[in-house]
Amino acid sequence: MNERKSHGLADRIYSDILSSIIEGEFKEGDRLMTEHALAERFATSRPTVREALARLRADGIIVTRRGSGTTVGRRPDPNVRRFAPLETLSDIRRCYEFRIVTEAGAAELAASKADEDDISAIQDAWDRLERVVEAQQGIGAKDDFAFHLAVARASKNQFFITALSCIEEQVVFSMNLSRNLSLVKTLERQRLVQREHLDVLDAIRARDSASAADAMKTHLENALDRMFGD
Repeated sequence: MNERKSHGLADRIYSDILSSIIEGEFKEGDRLMTEHALAERFATSRPTVREALARLRADGIIVTRRGSGTTVGRRPDPNVRRFAPLETLSDIRRCYEFRIVTEAGAAELAASKADEDDISAIQDAWDRLERVVEAQQGIGAKDDFAFHLAVARASKNQFFITALSCIEEQVVFSMNLSRNLSLVKTLERQRLVQREHLDVLDAIRARDSASAADAMKTHLENALDRMFGD
């Protein structure tokens, strides 16, 4: 089997197992089939199954413990499949992991280096997001990105700005997914996201670097949890 075909099968196995978990065929704590059984089910080799399981494990979807086998660790929000292909979830998680590290640092610097124009730009982006939430019209992903980019600019460090700008497509994609999921939940969930944004803004305005970093880290970790958990 050539390498490209093997990766294609691993992608399909990943998606099929993830779909089974989302649909409730396997619940949190349930034990998965063995590698051998999965290889027979998908008519492929155990190394290919192992590749798919490794991705699911890295995403926190399954957990393997010595003596207890492989079990379901967490179930992503069932609405995810309405807005994004399941095979993109790994990339979305990696994007958030990168953002948690870099954007917390940007927010920390912004609290000590932002001038009044920077704070006004962050406030303006927050105000636009607030109007989207209150009007209940549109998704607001572009305004969400503008908020995060304004924080990066306030750090006065071009590397934070460039890093976020270079992954704008991936970030906006994940924001669209996250905000679509919030729309099918409750208005209170959308307001919760706005409060998290406001915590970042307030900490930067107060020149509290530690709180700004914590607020940004908490916001992005919560966004990831809202997507990958019920």
